[in-house]
Amino acid sequence: MKSEEFATAAMSEHYTLRQLNLLVREAIEDALPDEYWVEAELSECRENSGHCYMELIEKDERSNTPVARASAKCWRQTWQMAKPYFERTTGQPLRAGMKVLLKVYAQFHEAYGFSWIISDIDPTYTLGDMARKRQEIIRQLKEEGVFDLQRELRIPTFAKRIAVISAQNAAGYGDFCRQLEDNEYGFRFEVTLFPAIMQGEQVEQSIINALNQIYELQSNHTSHHSSLTSHFDCVVIIRGGGATADLSGFDTLALAENVAQFPLPIITGIGHERDESILDMISHTRVKTPTAAAAFLIDHLRNVWERITNAEDFINRHISERIRYQQQRINQLGTLIPTLALRVLSDQRHRIELLENRLPVAIERRMTTQKHLLESLSLKLQGFDPQLLLSRGYSITLHNGRAVRDPKQLQPGDEIETRIEKGTIKSIVK
Repeated sequence: MKSEEFATAAMSEHYTLRQLNLLVREAIEDALPDEYWVEAELSECRENSGHCYMELIEKDERSNTPVARASAKCWRQTWQMAKPYFERTTGQPLRAGMKVLLKVYAQFHEAYGFSWIISDIDPTYTLGDMARKRQEIIRQLKEEGVFDLQRELRIPTFAKRIAVISAQNAAGYGDFCRQLEDNEYGFRFEVTLFPAIMQGEQVEQSIINALNQIYELQSNHTSHHSSLTSHFDCVVIIRGGGATADLSGFDTLALAENVAQFPLPIITGIGHERDESILDMISHTRVKTPTAAAAFLIDHLRNVWERITNAEDFINRHISERIRYQQQRINQLGTLIPTLALRVLSDQRHRIELLENRLPVAIERRMTTQKHLLESLSLKLQGFDPQLLLSRGYSITLHNGRAVRDPKQLQPGDEIETRIEKGTIKSIVK
């Protein structure tokens, strides 16, 4: 403010707003003449006409509530150099929620108010904060026992039904599909796309939503079919991009937990050159690019095909060897059969001759034995002849043709017949 303006203001005992702001400007310039390195978190970051406008915030570490706020501007001339350097170093663009270390100086404009003007940005500070957050997420995943869950899954032998999470019109998705379709082995894959936002702050929730859709389809299929069948064999998360692409959405705890506990193997081909993201670490298989993901699936089927071919060759060789072995046995038996047949015939002929010599003696011995048995039986029968008993003085009394053994069998007046050696006597019972 010029001295005459102050004099005029002093004489009138009041200031115009411009005069007051000029006074503030000079006070700030006198009190804060230097540049300062300041640590802060970005609550907002936007570009406009080549300039970058940021809202800075500091939060209480215990309550996470804001304790300080300020606006900062990075003019075009500085921003054109700071932005690419920051992205090359960190692999990410400046975004809300990121911790930054800025070199600033104070500026108060009588028309636009106070702002911190950024003259430099230190990306190594942000890189260190990102690494710290990544390590914290990894530590938590390991404590939860889910860090290695994906690697315990097995990619199905015939993995052909692929659920893909990618931006619908992304070049990486097109490259992935062409690689699968044009494979030299003629394998046929069934690809189902689940569109998702693959860059920016919506990456996390968008991919989680896509995983939920896949899980729902998988669950519905399992409930209507055998538990041994699946709607999809694996999930592929792909997108194109280079080293400067925004990968912050792939380094979040919520996404990592969803991927780690997903029931299907997940293959990532995010397409970046820097160190792997947490999503890469937690997935079943990590490859560099979408085309590498397609090559991995093709190689998987090729390995299966080679195993089948090798097994087929082994079976054919084994069968051929068994056929040759059995043919040799048949040939050997063919030469042995005549000799064996002659030997058997000779043995049987000798047995017949022995039997012929033994048969007459055996027959004669058998007949003598049976003759003696008949004579013995004949003598026994003679002992039971009734006539022999009558000749010895015994008699037999009959009534109605039956022998009388008990007098009680007879009644007075019954006619009985008594047989003796020389005849028969008939009597009447009194």
